[in-house]
Amino acid sequence: MLRQIKPRNARSKRALEKKAPHVLENPKKTLFLRGTSCSQLVQLVITDLFSLKRPLAVKFTKKNPIHPFEDASSLEFFSEKNDASLLVFGAHSKKRPHSLTFVRTFDYKVLDMLELYLQPETLRTLSQFKGDKPAVGLKPLLLFAGTPFESPTPTGYTLLKSVFIDFFKGQDTNTVDVEGLQYIISIAAGEEVEGDTPPKVHLRGFLIKTKRSGQKLPRVEVEEMGPRMDFRIGRIKEAEDSVMKEALKRAKGLEAKSKKNIETDIVGDKMGRIHLGRQDLGKLQTRKMKGLKRSRDGNGTDGDDLALVDDEFGGFDSGEGEDATATKKPRRDS
Repeated sequence: MLRQIKPRNARSKRALEKKAPHVLENPKKTLFLRGTSCSQLVQLVITDLFSLKRPLAVKFTKKNPIHPFEDASSLEFFSEKNDASLLVFGAHSKKRPHSLTFVRTFDYKVLDMLELYLQPETLRTLSQFKGDKPAVGLKPLLLFAGTPFESPTPTGYTLLKSVFIDFFKGQDTNTVDVEGLQYIISIAAGEEVEGDTPPKVHLRGFLIKTKRSGQKLPRVEVEEMGPRMDFRIGRIKEAEDSVMKEALKRAKGLEAKSKKNIETDIVGDKMGRIHLGRQDLGKLQTRKMKGLKRSRDGNGTDGDDLALVDDEFGGFDSGEGEDATATKKPRRDS
């Protein structure tokens, strides 16, 4: 681990501030290394993964006497020196042939490790597939097929899924351009059978092509572009619970503040709840009818007003009823 020294000038101060923790961290860089003995097949796989990971990748060509599961101090040194949080180490031996070790670090310390054994008979590199290749710096679509990746308990397959999501994540973006969706990385595994050998992991790369369909939406087709490789899961080293909890902690400034009385339904519509005080129905504005007006003395409505209301709705007259109609004098003819 590098020594923490006090900066002597502005240049070294800027370099230390760049390496310090930030609210929005820079995208994860991957460092590719090789051991003292590394087969040609593993070197081809490292080259293909490096080309897919560019420009967020650094590749070393010198041999390094490193044994990740025995002593990871050299990996931690390279991680801090190159500001790389992901490392891919290739090696080959008689006991562990064609091995690739994926290492994730937190605070320049090893977080977890995953070892994969390449199956030589299935390897086909990017150069062996003719056709177009995706542009540099694009993020792929990831497809994980198989029940082992959905296991509720931590296994080598769940760790592999987490590691490859980090590996192909790239830079965080809020929007996605459809033109940038150019290729798919498919990672599949068969069903696990008790008492049988664990299933292989199949990694494939497909190019997305859009063609005319005569409609508004184009017809989408996929074409294999490489690489094509199969793995078997070897040794794994899981992260400690306390360290993983610290690594997953997010800054307070990134958490969205919850708004009261606002919720979103399953369709995506935003709904709000409004709280009103108790209403005074005595001040409620009604239809301005003469019959609903109060009298001047405040004891109710006048007799004339009642007669008008009853006459309007087909009722009786001012309250005298049939007797008032009988005593009325007949009209005299002129």
